[in-house]
Amino acid sequence: MRIKLAKNIGFCFGVKRALSLTLKALKENPGKTIYTLGPLIHNPPVVRDLQKRGVKVITSAAYAGRGIFVIPSHGLAPAVVGAARKRGAKILDATCPYVLRSQKIASGLAADNYHVIIVGEKFHPEIKGIIGRIGRAGTVVNRAADLRRSLPYRKKIGVIAQTTESLSRFRDIVAVLLGKSSELKVCNTLCVHTLDRQKEAVDLAGKVCAMIVVGGRNSANTRRLFELCRKKVPAFHIESAGELGRGTRVLSALRKVLKRGDRGCGPHQRSGVGVVSGTSTPDVSIRELVEKIRDPRCRRQHCEGCA
Repeated sequence: MRIKLAKNIGFCFGVKRALSLTLKALKENPGKTIYTLGPLIHNPPVVRDLQKRGVKVITSAAYAGRGIFVIPSHGLAPAVVGAARKRGAKILDATCPYVLRSQKIASGLAADNYHVIIVGEKFHPEIKGIIGRIGRAGTVVNRAADLRRSLPYRKKIGVIAQTTESLSRFRDIVAVLLGKSSELKVCNTLCVHTLDRQKEAVDLAGKVCAMIVVGGRNSANTRRLFELCRKKVPAFHIESAGELGRGTRVLSALRKVLKRGDRGCGPHQRSGVGVVSGTSTPDVSIRELVEKIRDPRCRRQHCEGCA
């Protein structure tokens, strides 16, 4: 099976930073419990590894003790952090810098009397963290159609996006907002690294017969990549290489697609399978995937069209 790897793959800067801070806290505080409210990053295998190392994942700040409370990469609402601090926890902020920027922009818009439209997923932790700062001054929107029906006309509207949102959806919603306010302030809070991966995924999908998207199913940016890829070719979202083991449903479906591709996949004679990953997917997951499905005849690690 011939593989084409995306260039931008594995952990992003924000995830690397969050993991580095947490592992450093574990090493330097052997007698203290390290807490995270929910997963530090949205990748179950990585979170399980952290738990084995001693990180305690809790469901409420009320369960935090006198240890170290790590704010995850997607951020938290101030009230949640305050609750952990009241219980005696030392706060370690591992929020992604791009998310911090979004939080500050949203707070600034609200302070200037803009009603803040946040393009994203209502129940995503990043969005909860922003709403926790601006309260009723914010409205979360995921589809342009929702705005047409429900949003009343407002004098001042500011719009931001979840950092992992797609550019096309952000543009669609901004276009609708132009008719909903006499003063519209658009703040592009999309993560540039996420946008780079989205563009590369679409480009790669145009050159192959199928795409494999590697990352947590609870990862918004990974799901976004999957949505974009499957609009172009058959796509498969997996969390680990184990889902491509012998006899698995995913591997069987992938082989059927590639068998058809042997005769030339589409008008541009696409070939092989493309691989992209979410920003919280470790390099080891990519290596395991490649070893699982690579063509044994291709021995060069980075030859054209293979990995």
